[in-house]
Amino acid sequence: MAKKLITTVVGLALVICFLGGTKYTQIASMIAAGKAAVQPSDAVSTSVAKREQWRPVVTAVGSVAAVQGVTLSNEVAGIVSHVAFESGATVAAGDVLVELDSSTEKAQLHAAEASADLARINLDRARDLREKQTIAASELDTAEAQAKQANAQVENLRAFVAKKTLRAPFAGRLGIRQINLGQYLVAGTAIVTLQSLDPIYVDFFLPQQNLASAAVGQDVTVISDADPANPRQGKVTAIAAEVEIATRNVKIQATLANTDGMLRPGMFVNVSIYQAQTRDVIVIPVTAILYASFGNSVYVVEKASEGDGLIAKQHFVRLGETRGDFVEVVQGLAVDEQVVTSGAFKLRNGSSINVDNTKAPATSQDPKPANS
Repeated sequence: MAKKLITTVVGLALVICFLGGTKYTQIASMIAAGKAAVQPSDAVSTSVAKREQWRPVVTAVGSVAAVQGVTLSNEVAGIVSHVAFESGATVAAGDVLVELDSSTEKAQLHAAEASADLARINLDRARDLREKQTIAASELDTAEAQAKQANAQVENLRAFVAKKTLRAPFAGRLGIRQINLGQYLVAGTAIVTLQSLDPIYVDFFLPQQNLASAAVGQDVTVISDADPANPRQGKVTAIAAEVEIATRNVKIQATLANTDGMLRPGMFVNVSIYQAQTRDVIVIPVTAILYASFGNSVYVVEKASEGDGLIAKQHFVRLGETRGDFVEVVQGLAVDEQVVTSGAFKLRNGSSINVDNTKAPATSQDPKPANS
């Protein structure tokens, strides 16, 4: 009985040893396989930090204003007898726009001209008689005064008749007509707007701390959303002598050509003022930046310490000006360092990467994305 028990215990011990050895071998194999496993590389696209020359620029939002712009109105009352323009037409200085009925005033003018002719004849006769000492000097003075009074009456009526005809005070483009044929107009009735469109003004404001960035004669670039593909060049022509107390901004006026008439008074435009001098900057695509509240960073491509692979190292950077698809790096990056521009969101410090730039997006300082 004792011998059978011993045999059972020994057999059980052998089974336990066998099972323990098998499990140990499996666990050791799994540990070795885990140590030998290699993290798969993340596919990314990259770009090289490069040095460029940038002209300092100050931007603002401006308003377009006509060099000359008025709402034309009549000086005297009357009935519209003739409208000589079409809405939106281009006119020259002196062109007739509207005529008011002046038949009564013209009849009065004819009578006044006849009276003036009679007064002139009487004056000539009085002078002849005075030379012969036939009349007194007072009679000659009276004839001269009557002649002057008659001529003044003629000039007054001629001026009044002329005011019945409205003419363009300067060359420009008309707006929409606001009167109709046969309409009675009281003095001061708005008839049509007239704007001089070439050249044209752009008025904008700059904070007082940027006043040193603007000077008369400085180049400006103006872009309108009505014609965004056609930036327009102009120059600063005037700077206000005072700073607005409420906003601490100073008003600046630029003048630019507008031969096609695309810029209209009242439009808003984006204005850029470029400085004469340039400065060296290190730039990278904006897509390389990982923005965070504790600091902005980029992933720099480096060689792995073992093997021929590449890894991504996180570098914190300080940023400057942004232009289009590029951003200036003030601190934290050197020229010619390669940074990850797409796929950075899935990386961590020291991640193994595989660079593939075949599908990297194009970058530009003046991007013009197509309308969707």
